[in-house]
Amino acid sequence: MKKITGTILTLALTAGLTYAFPAREIFQAGAESTLVYETVNSKEKRGVDLQIRAKSAYAMDFGTGTVIYSQNANARLPIASMCKIMTLILCFDAIDNGIVQMDEEITVSERASSMGGSQVFLEANAKYPVRELIKSIVVCSANDSCVAMAEKIAGNESAFVDLMNDKAKELGANDTLFSNCTGLPKDPQYSCAKDVAVMLQELLKHREYYEFGKVWTDKFQHPKGRVTEITNTNKLVRFYEGCDGGKTGFTNQAGFCLAATAKRNDMRIVSVVIGEESSANRFEDIRSMFDFAFANYTVKPIVKEGERLQTCAFVNGGKRKELEVYPQRSAYAFIKRGDKETTKTETVFDELRAPIKAGERVGEIIVYTNNVETERIPLLATCDIEKASVFDRFKDIAKGWNG
Repeated sequence: MKKITGTILTLALTAGLTYAFPAREIFQAGAESTLVYETVNSKEKRGVDLQIRAKSAYAMDFGTGTVIYSQNANARLPIASMCKIMTLILCFDAIDNGIVQMDEEITVSERASSMGGSQVFLEANAKYPVRELIKSIVVCSANDSCVAMAEKIAGNESAFVDLMNDKAKELGANDTLFSNCTGLPKDPQYSCAKDVAVMLQELLKHREYYEFGKVWTDKFQHPKGRVTEITNTNKLVRFYEGCDGGKTGFTNQAGFCLAATAKRNDMRIVSVVIGEESSANRFEDIRSMFDFAFANYTVKPIVKEGERLQTCAFVNGGKRKELEVYPQRSAYAFIKRGDKETTKTETVFDELRAPIKAGERVGEIIVYTNNVETERIPLLATCDIEKASVFDRFKDIAKGWNG
């Protein structure tokens, strides 16, 4: 297996050009932690032994959450910059909720610009587009951009961290606690491989993320013309077929960490390792989990996004009684190659009353695999249905008489 080695970038302080250090996040060397992390001593693994060298590892199917590989997956450990996965979730949530706009410019504070470690060297009191700040977090793990976004969304980093912890609880990430938005060492702060996978799964639901997740190298433009060259810390986006996102992390305390995703055909896998001894090990072990998943599992299409169902919903009090619907997203059954698994769907409509707007949620499709519910997909209206007038009701009555 070919080893992947990190590219060492040099810092050029010449006018107009700066190089970020995306692969090096070494902080507080030799510092002792006062936090005792809860770990699992057993080396129990789910399924085949892939010889993963991490302290904790987890791999799952993105669509169904089916576990493919698990090794000490609930062990509470420091995760370094992988905590930026949650930072990014809140950034995209804020965009979806209209709190910030992708093309909006925000002013960077003195505190945000002074962050150490991985950064894009933001200028204090200068304005930067939200899109560029998010790109720098995804691609080169920029701590300064994280704090700038946290301050914009919540007012200050402390309030933003509260939102991070609230979101973790909402996602069921019960072995996770955040103390900052960057992953810089600060106790108490921990997560586990399973929770990180769940967080990455949530982040990947934001389609805008992929605009940045697959970027290998790019230029970060500063207001006064200075440029920072940025390189993706996740080397697999270049070296592994189908990898289009993920997040690295490293501190002396956490070791080398990586959460990554790869998609081939209709199957997307999410894999996580925590506490590797070298950068090469984390990439090789994630590659091993990806290889195992793609070789041994497949997906079976069940529901196709946007495809109209043959079954219509009934609408009370509308100019039309029947409404055509379509699923909001696709659904697949995740199965082991060679296994015979049965899948079925159940369509459930809400009690609908006009008026109905196109795109409005009107019901759901429940997916079952081997008689176990695996997914619920919203059904959306294909068109508007206006409320029936008194004249429309008279016409219906007349039709009934003529019939």
